[in-house]
Amino acid sequence: MKIENISVGYRDNEVISKLSVEFGKGDFCALLGPNGAGKSTLLKAMIGFLPLSSGEIKINDRAMSSWKKKELAQEISLIPQDFQLQFDHKVRELIMMGRFPYLGYWQNYSTKDLQIVDNIIKQLDLVEFAEKNFSQLSGGERQRVTIGRALAQQSETILMDEAFSHLDINHQLEIMQLLSKINKEQNKRIILVSHNINLASEYCDRIIMLKAGKLIADGTPEAVITDENIQELYDTRLMIIKNPVSGRPNLIYPGNEG
Repeated sequence: MKIENISVGYRDNEVISKLSVEFGKGDFCALLGPNGAGKSTLLKAMIGFLPLSSGEIKINDRAMSSWKKKELAQEISLIPQDFQLQFDHKVRELIMMGRFPYLGYWQNYSTKDLQIVDNIIKQLDLVEFAEKNFSQLSGGERQRVTIGRALAQQSETILMDEAFSHLDINHQLEIMQLLSKINKEQNKRIILVSHNINLASEYCDRIIMLKAGKLIADGTPEAVITDENIQELYDTRLMIIKNPVSGRPNLIYPGNEG
């Protein structure tokens, strides 16, 4: 997936300006930056939801503008920041919705569709919740369901827009471990927006920093999470240490000295 010199925004407000970045197959990448940096806007552009004012996005060397919506849905899955349902659905039904891009007009789910969904339910340890309504689940369980729906699309790319910021830390760890497993075992390209720099550093292999719609840094956590970049990104100074277990860089917040 290549993003070539794109500019995009809302009406007269340009949020991203002349941004270029490329995502390889199997990338596990976090987009970091302050509010208003353009992270969510970039994801919306990457699924074709926002039109580009200039530049081009290519998937498999083919301009996104030439892709049909159904084709894009088979190529890219999005897990939104706030997953809202107009009507309550059972877990199995929600995951099955990920198969919509493969259905023809008036076509019903095939044996293959049912088998794919059954496998995902088992893979994500959702068997005991399969016939429960989504509203009955905890935050962590709901997040596993939204990931299951994305997996049912069988897309090469999964985008997540700060989809676990409201979860308790144990569920955040559970989801990041799950995403890491999916990335490694299925070689899916996963790109997520996050405000949790330490979690991103621990689990993602690549960090992209954005500020005011422009690229600040792009590389491994070790190369990108530096004093200079954190200062430029957030206009504040924090201590950076090496996690004694993983060796990854972690931020330490200043304590109250009284």
